[in-house]
Amino acid sequence: MTTDNIDNTDSESEDWQLVPDLIHLNHAAVGPWPQRTKLAIQAFAEDNATRGSLNYLKWVETETELRKQLKTLINARTSTEISLLKNTSEALSVIAYGIDWQPGDNVVISDQEFPSNYIVWESLKSKGVEIKYANLDNPDPEQSLITLCDNKTRLLSISSVQYSTGLKMKLKPLGDYCRQQNILFCVDAIQSIGAHAIDVINCNIDFVVADGHKWMLAPEGIALFYCREEIRDSLQLNQFGWHMVEDFLDFNNKNWQAANNGRRFECGSPNMLGVHGLHASLSLILEHGIKHISEKIEQKVNLLINGLQDRPEINIITPLDPARRCGIFTFKSTSIETPELFNTLANKNVFCAMRGGGVRLSPHYYTPDEKIEQVVEYITKI
Repeated sequence: MTTDNIDNTDSESEDWQLVPDLIHLNHAAVGPWPQRTKLAIQAFAEDNATRGSLNYLKWVETETELRKQLKTLINARTSTEISLLKNTSEALSVIAYGIDWQPGDNVVISDQEFPSNYIVWESLKSKGVEIKYANLDNPDPEQSLITLCDNKTRLLSISSVQYSTGLKMKLKPLGDYCRQQNILFCVDAIQSIGAHAIDVINCNIDFVVADGHKWMLAPEGIALFYCREEIRDSLQLNQFGWHMVEDFLDFNNKNWQAANNGRRFECGSPNMLGVHGLHASLSLILEHGIKHISEKIEQKVNLLINGLQDRPEINIITPLDPARRCGIFTFKSTSIETPELFNTLANKNVFCAMRGGGVRLSPHYYTPDEKIEQVVEYITKI
Protein backbone atom coordinates (compact mmCIF):
# COMPACT_ATOMS: atom_id res chain seq x y z
CA MET A 1 0.00 0.00 0.00
CA THR A 2 2.96 2.31 0.58
CA THR A 3 5.78 3.18 -1.80
CA ASP A 4 8.50 4.55 0.45
CA ASN A 5 11.19 4.45 -2.24
CA ILE A 6 9.25 6.31 -4.91
CA ASP A 7 11.36 8.62 -7.07
CA ASN A 8 10.82 12.37 -7.04
CA THR A 9 9.17 12.50 -10.44
CA ASP A 10 6.74 14.84 -12.08
CA SER A 11 3.93 12.60 -10.75
CA GLU A 12 4.03 14.57 -7.52
CA SER A 13 3.27 17.88 -9.21
CA GLU A 14 0.43 16.34 -11.25
CA ASP A 15 -1.63 16.05 -8.08
CA TRP A 16 -1.70 19.82 -7.55
CA GLN A 17 -3.19 22.78 -9.36
CA LEU A 18 -2.30 25.71 -7.15
CA VAL A 19 -2.48 29.22 -8.56
CA PRO A 20 0.86 29.59 -10.38
CA ASP A 21 2.05 32.75 -8.60
CA LEU A 22 1.03 31.53 -5.13
CA ILE A 23 3.81 30.19 -2.88
CA HIS A 24 1.85 28.08 -0.38
CA LEU A 25 3.90 27.67 2.80
CA ASN A 26 1.05 27.34 5.27
CA HIS A 27 0.37 23.61 5.60
CA ALA A 28 0.64 23.93 9.39
CA ALA A 29 -2.63 25.91 9.20
CA VAL A 30 -4.94 24.60 6.45
CA GLY A 31 -3.48 22.65 3.57
CA PRO A 32 -4.70 22.74 -0.06
CA TRP A 33 -6.53 19.74 -1.44
CA PRO A 34 -4.80 17.51 -3.98
CA GLN A 35 -6.49 17.13 -7.35
CA ARG A 36 -7.78 13.67 -6.51
CA THR A 37 -9.42 15.02 -3.36
CA LYS A 38 -11.18 17.78 -5.28
CA LEU A 39 -12.37 15.21 -7.83
CA ALA A 40 -13.53 12.79 -5.13
CA ILE A 41 -15.58 15.52 -3.45
CA GLN A 42 -17.02 16.63 -6.78
CA ALA A 43 -18.00 13.03 -7.55
CA PHE A 44 -19.58 12.63 -4.12
CA ALA A 45 -21.50 15.89 -4.54
CA GLU A 46 -22.74 14.80 -7.97
CA ASP A 47 -23.80 11.41 -6.59
CA ASN A 48 -25.65 13.01 -3.68
CA ALA A 49 -27.25 15.70 -5.82
CA THR A 50 -28.52 13.30 -8.49
CA ARG A 51 -29.22 10.10 -6.53
CA GLY A 52 -29.70 11.22 -2.94
CA SER A 53 -28.62 8.45 -0.59
CA LEU A 54 -29.19 5.63 -3.09
CA ASN A 55 -25.51 4.67 -2.86
CA TYR A 56 -25.21 5.09 0.89
CA LEU A 57 -23.84 1.58 1.40
CA LYS A 58 -21.01 2.43 -1.00
CA TRP A 59 -20.33 5.54 1.06
CA VAL A 60 -20.07 3.31 4.13
CA GLU A 61 -17.51 1.18 2.28
CA THR A 62 -15.39 4.32 1.77
CA GLU A 63 -15.78 5.12 5.47
CA THR A 64 -14.59 1.62 6.37
CA GLU A 65 -11.60 1.96 4.05
CA LEU A 66 -10.73 5.32 5.62
CA ARG A 67 -10.51 3.72 9.06
CA LYS A 68 -8.09 1.17 7.60
CA GLN A 69 -5.99 3.95 6.05
CA LEU A 70 -5.74 5.76 9.39
CA LYS A 71 -4.87 2.50 11.14
CA THR A 72 -2.00 2.04 8.70
CA LEU A 73 -0.84 5.63 9.06
CA ILE A 74 -0.40 5.43 12.86
CA ASN A 75 0.32 1.68 13.08
CA ALA A 76 -2.70 0.89 15.23
CA ARG A 77 -3.42 -2.77 15.79
CA THR A 78 -6.93 -2.66 14.38
CA SER A 79 -9.21 -0.20 12.62
CA THR A 80 -11.75 -0.69 15.42
CA GLU A 81 -9.50 1.60 17.50
CA ILE A 82 -10.21 4.45 15.06
CA SER A 83 -13.03 6.97 15.53
CA LEU A 84 -13.98 9.66 13.03
CA LEU A 85 -14.86 12.88 14.84
CA LYS A 86 -15.31 16.51 13.80
CA ASN A 87 -12.00 17.95 14.96
CA THR A 88 -9.12 17.74 17.42
CA SER A 89 -10.95 19.74 20.06
CA GLU A 90 -13.91 17.37 20.06
CA ALA A 91 -11.60 14.37 20.40
CA LEU A 92 -9.73 16.00 23.31
CA SER A 93 -13.06 16.78 24.97
CA VAL A 94 -14.13 13.15 24.65
CA ILE A 95 -10.99 12.21 26.57
CA ALA A 96 -11.16 15.02 29.13
CA TYR A 97 -14.78 14.39 30.03
CA GLY A 98 -14.55 10.63 29.74
CA ILE A 99 -11.99 10.15 32.50
CA ASP A 100 -13.31 9.61 36.03
CA TRP A 101 -11.37 12.40 37.71
CA GLN A 102 -10.87 12.64 41.44
CA PRO A 103 -10.15 15.90 43.31
CA GLY A 104 -6.39 16.34 43.50
CA ASP A 105 -5.66 14.58 40.21
CA ASN A 106 -3.40 16.47 37.82
CA VAL A 107 -2.69 16.74 34.11
CA VAL A 108 0.78 17.54 32.76
CA ILE A 109 1.02 19.59 29.56
CA SER A 110 3.54 22.05 28.10
CA ASP A 111 3.78 25.83 28.02
CA GLN A 112 3.79 25.94 24.19
CA GLU A 113 0.48 24.31 23.32
CA PHE A 114 -2.11 25.49 20.82
CA PRO A 115 -5.29 26.58 22.67
CA SER A 116 -7.04 23.28 21.84
CA ASN A 117 -4.56 21.43 24.02
CA TYR A 118 -4.76 23.61 27.10
CA ILE A 119 -8.28 25.03 27.21
CA VAL A 120 -9.83 21.57 27.46
CA TRP A 121 -7.59 20.58 30.39
CA GLU A 122 -7.96 23.92 32.16
CA SER A 123 -11.73 23.45 31.98
CA LEU A 124 -11.30 20.54 34.40
CA LYS A 125 -10.24 22.82 37.25
CA SER A 126 -13.89 22.92 38.33
CA LYS A 127 -13.55 19.19 39.02
CA GLY A 128 -10.57 19.77 41.30
CA VAL A 129 -8.02 18.81 38.65
CA GLU A 130 -4.66 20.61 38.72
CA ILE A 131 -2.91 21.53 35.48
CA LYS A 132 0.90 21.50 35.42
CA TYR A 133 2.83 23.30 32.67
CA ALA A 134 6.29 22.13 31.63
CA ASN A 135 8.79 24.57 30.16
CA LEU A 136 10.00 23.05 26.89
CA ASP A 137 12.66 25.66 26.19
CA ASN A 138 15.60 23.50 27.28
CA PRO A 139 17.78 20.67 25.91
CA ASP A 140 15.56 17.91 27.35
CA PRO A 141 11.88 18.90 27.06
CA GLU A 142 10.72 15.32 27.62
CA GLN A 143 12.40 15.25 31.02
CA SER A 144 10.73 18.55 31.85
CA LEU A 145 7.37 16.88 31.37
CA ILE A 146 8.35 13.76 33.26
CA THR A 147 9.70 15.76 36.20
CA LEU A 148 6.28 17.32 36.78
CA CYS A 149 4.56 13.94 37.04
CA ASP A 150 3.77 12.49 40.46
CA ASN A 151 1.46 9.90 41.99
CA LYS A 152 -1.53 12.15 41.30
CA THR A 153 -0.84 12.52 37.58
CA ARG A 154 -3.63 10.86 35.60
CA LEU A 155 -2.69 12.06 32.12
CA LEU A 156 0.18 13.61 30.18
CA SER A 157 -0.87 15.44 27.02
CA ILE A 158 1.55 16.86 24.46
CA SER A 159 1.61 17.95 20.83
CA SER A 160 3.90 15.79 18.74
CA VAL A 161 5.14 18.99 17.05
CA GLN A 162 4.63 22.40 18.61
CA TYR A 163 2.59 24.60 16.30
CA SER A 164 4.61 27.80 16.75
CA THR A 165 8.25 26.82 17.23
CA GLY A 166 8.11 23.55 15.29
CA LEU A 167 9.75 21.65 18.16
CA LYS A 168 9.29 17.90 17.58
CA MET A 169 8.90 15.80 20.70
CA LYS A 170 10.42 12.38 21.29
CA LEU A 171 7.28 10.39 21.97
CA LYS A 172 8.73 6.99 22.85
CA PRO A 173 10.46 7.96 26.13
CA LEU A 174 7.31 9.79 27.19
CA GLY A 175 5.10 6.85 26.30
CA ASP A 176 7.41 4.36 28.00
CA TYR A 177 7.44 6.43 31.19
CA CYS A 178 3.67 6.88 31.21
CA ARG A 179 3.01 3.19 30.67
CA GLN A 180 5.40 2.28 33.52
CA GLN A 181 3.71 4.77 35.85
CA ASN A 182 0.15 3.97 34.76
CA ILE A 183 -0.34 7.50 33.40
CA LEU A 184 -2.51 8.00 30.33
CA PHE A 185 -0.55 9.37 27.37
CA CYS A 186 -2.35 11.66 24.91
CA VAL A 187 -0.74 13.01 21.73
CA ASP A 188 -2.11 15.86 19.64
CA ALA A 189 -0.54 14.80 16.34
CA ILE A 190 -2.13 17.37 14.05
CA GLN A 191 1.27 18.86 13.13
CA SER A 192 2.87 15.52 12.26
CA ILE A 193 0.39 13.01 10.81
CA GLY A 194 0.80 13.19 7.05
CA ALA A 195 4.27 14.69 7.39
CA HIS A 196 6.09 12.33 9.73
CA ALA A 197 5.70 8.74 10.93
CA ILE A 198 3.90 8.08 14.20
CA ASP A 199 3.71 4.64 15.79
CA VAL A 200 1.17 4.25 18.58
CA ILE A 201 2.35 0.75 19.50
CA ASN A 202 6.08 1.46 19.65
CA CYS A 203 5.52 4.75 21.53
CA ASN A 204 2.94 3.35 23.98
CA ILE A 205 0.39 6.03 23.10
CA ASP A 206 -3.10 5.75 24.58
CA PHE A 207 -4.81 8.54 22.61
CA VAL A 208 -4.02 10.25 19.31
CA VAL A 209 -6.05 13.18 18.00
CA ALA A 210 -5.60 15.04 14.71
CA ASP A 211 -7.70 17.00 12.22
CA GLY A 212 -7.35 16.08 8.58
CA HIS A 213 -7.01 19.60 7.19
CA LYS A 214 -3.32 20.27 7.78
CA TRP A 215 -0.60 17.82 6.71
CA MET A 216 -3.18 15.18 5.71
CA LEU A 217 -4.38 17.66 3.06
CA ALA A 218 -8.08 17.03 3.56
CA PRO A 219 -11.20 19.11 4.27
CA GLU A 220 -11.95 20.62 7.64
CA GLY A 221 -14.60 18.95 9.74
CA ILE A 222 -13.19 15.43 10.00
CA ALA A 223 -10.58 14.15 12.44
CA LEU A 224 -8.86 11.04 13.69
CA PHE A 225 -9.43 9.90 17.25
CA TYR A 226 -7.38 6.85 18.25
CA CYS A 227 -8.14 5.23 21.58
CA ARG A 228 -6.19 2.16 22.67
CA GLU A 229 -8.58 -0.77 22.82
CA GLU A 230 -7.72 -1.77 26.39
CA ILE A 231 -8.82 1.57 27.82
CA ARG A 232 -11.72 2.33 25.49
CA ASP A 233 -14.46 1.16 27.85
CA SER A 234 -13.02 3.17 30.73
CA LEU A 235 -14.00 6.46 29.06
CA GLN A 236 -17.41 7.62 30.16
CA LEU A 237 -19.68 8.61 27.29
CA ASN A 238 -21.12 12.11 27.19
CA GLN A 239 -22.55 12.16 23.66
CA PHE A 240 -25.32 9.83 22.59
CA GLY A 241 -27.17 9.09 19.38
CA TRP A 242 -28.16 6.48 16.84
CA HIS A 243 -24.70 5.98 15.31
CA MET A 244 -22.81 5.10 18.51
CA VAL A 245 -24.78 1.97 19.40
CA GLU A 246 -23.79 -1.61 18.64
CA ASP A 247 -26.68 -2.40 16.25
CA PHE A 248 -26.84 1.05 14.71
CA LEU A 249 -28.94 -0.02 11.72
CA ASP A 250 -31.60 -1.67 13.90
CA PHE A 251 -33.70 1.42 14.56
CA ASN A 252 -36.36 -0.53 16.47
CA ASN A 253 -34.01 -1.96 19.08
CA LYS A 254 -34.95 -0.39 22.41
CA ASN A 255 -32.28 -2.31 24.35
CA TRP A 256 -29.31 -0.49 22.89
CA GLN A 257 -25.74 -0.62 24.08
CA ALA A 258 -22.66 1.39 23.08
CA ALA A 259 -20.68 -0.06 20.18
CA ASN A 260 -17.75 -2.27 21.10
CA ASN A 261 -15.40 -0.30 18.85
CA GLY A 262 -14.38 3.27 18.05
CA ARG A 263 -17.83 4.07 16.73
CA ARG A 264 -19.02 4.39 20.34
CA PHE A 265 -17.57 7.93 20.30
CA GLU A 266 -19.42 8.92 17.09
CA CYS A 267 -22.84 9.94 18.35
CA GLY A 268 -24.60 10.97 15.13
CA SER A 269 -24.52 10.91 11.36
CA PRO A 270 -21.01 10.81 9.86
CA ASN A 271 -19.52 13.60 7.76
CA MET A 272 -19.61 11.65 4.51
CA LEU A 273 -18.25 14.55 2.45
CA GLY A 274 -15.26 14.77 4.80
CA VAL A 275 -14.90 10.99 4.72
CA HIS A 276 -14.56 10.99 0.93
CA GLY A 277 -12.14 13.91 0.98
CA LEU A 278 -9.84 12.48 3.65
CA HIS A 279 -9.97 9.05 2.03
CA ALA A 280 -8.75 10.50 -1.27
CA SER A 281 -6.01 12.58 0.35
CA LEU A 282 -4.70 9.65 2.37
CA SER A 283 -4.60 7.50 -0.75
CA LEU A 284 -2.04 9.98 -2.10
CA ILE A 285 -0.02 10.05 1.11
CA LEU A 286 0.05 6.27 1.38
CA GLU A 287 0.99 5.88 -2.29
CA HIS A 288 4.04 8.10 -1.89
CA GLY A 289 4.85 6.68 1.54
CA ILE A 290 5.34 8.56 4.76
CA LYS A 291 9.11 7.89 4.76
CA HIS A 292 9.48 9.52 1.37
CA ILE A 293 7.22 12.42 2.36
CA SER A 294 9.12 13.00 5.59
CA GLU A 295 12.46 13.03 3.76
CA LYS A 296 11.16 15.48 1.17
CA ILE A 297 9.81 17.82 3.85
CA GLU A 298 13.14 17.73 5.66
CA GLN A 299 14.84 18.65 2.38
CA LYS A 300 12.49 21.62 1.93
CA VAL A 301 13.09 22.89 5.46
CA ASN A 302 16.85 22.45 4.95
CA LEU A 303 16.62 24.75 1.94
CA LEU A 304 15.19 27.44 4.22
CA ILE A 305 17.76 26.85 6.95
CA ASN A 306 20.73 26.75 4.59
CA GLY A 307 19.58 29.90 2.87
CA LEU A 308 18.95 31.93 6.02
CA GLN A 309 20.99 30.67 8.98
CA ASP A 310 24.14 32.62 8.06
CA ARG A 311 22.26 35.89 7.70
CA PRO A 312 23.16 38.01 10.77
CA GLU A 313 19.74 39.67 10.85
CA ILE A 314 17.83 36.34 10.88
CA ASN A 315 16.97 34.64 14.14
CA ILE A 316 15.76 31.06 13.55
CA ILE A 317 13.27 30.02 16.23
CA THR A 318 12.76 26.44 15.04
CA PRO A 319 15.35 23.94 16.35
CA LEU A 320 18.18 23.29 13.88
CA ASP A 321 18.60 19.68 15.00
CA PRO A 322 16.82 17.53 12.34
CA ALA A 323 15.62 15.18 15.09
CA ARG A 324 13.82 18.11 16.73
CA ARG A 325 11.86 19.48 13.79
CA CYS A 326 9.35 18.38 11.19
CA GLY A 327 7.75 20.66 8.60
CA ILE A 328 7.64 23.98 10.47
CA PHE A 329 10.26 26.71 10.06
CA THR A 330 9.73 29.80 12.23
CA PHE A 331 12.06 32.78 12.16
CA LYS A 332 12.22 36.51 12.81
CA SER A 333 14.40 39.37 11.68
CA THR A 334 16.22 42.02 13.70
CA SER A 335 16.00 44.45 10.77
CA ILE A 336 12.21 44.46 10.36
CA GLU A 337 9.27 43.94 12.72
CA THR A 338 7.47 40.64 12.31
CA PRO A 339 4.10 42.07 11.13
CA GLU A 340 5.87 44.12 8.47
CA LEU A 341 7.93 41.12 7.41
CA PHE A 342 4.77 39.03 7.17
CA ASN A 343 2.96 41.68 5.14
CA THR A 344 5.94 42.10 2.81
CA LEU A 345 5.94 38.37 2.07
CA ALA A 346 2.17 38.34 1.67
CA ASN A 347 2.47 41.11 -0.93
CA LYS A 348 4.75 38.78 -2.87
CA ASN A 349 2.10 36.02 -2.74
CA VAL A 350 3.93 34.02 -0.06
CA PHE A 351 1.20 32.39 2.01
CA CYS A 352 2.49 31.84 5.55
CA ALA A 353 1.55 32.75 9.13
CA MET A 354 2.69 34.70 12.17
CA ARG A 355 3.33 32.35 15.07
CA GLY A 356 5.63 32.19 18.08
CA GLY A 357 6.80 35.77 17.73
CA GLY A 358 7.99 35.24 14.17
CA VAL A 359 6.95 34.21 10.69
CA ARG A 360 6.11 30.53 10.24
CA LEU A 361 6.79 28.80 6.91
CA SER A 362 5.50 25.25 6.46
CA PRO A 363 6.19 23.54 3.11
CA HIS A 364 4.90 20.08 2.23
CA TYR A 365 6.69 17.35 0.29
CA TYR A 366 5.39 18.52 -3.11
CA THR A 367 6.38 22.21 -2.66
CA PRO A 368 8.73 23.04 -5.57
CA ASP A 369 12.32 23.76 -4.51
CA GLU A 370 12.40 26.80 -6.76
CA LYS A 371 9.48 28.31 -4.83
CA ILE A 372 11.35 27.92 -1.56
CA GLU A 373 14.52 29.37 -3.06
CA GLN A 374 12.44 32.30 -4.28
CA VAL A 375 11.17 32.94 -0.74
CA VAL A 376 14.72 32.83 0.62
CA GLU A 377 15.69 35.43 -1.96
CA TYR A 378 12.74 37.61 -0.99
CA ILE A 379 13.72 37.46 2.68
CA THR A 380 17.39 38.22 2.11
CA LYS A 381 16.45 41.31 0.10
CA ILE A 382 14.04 42.78 2.65
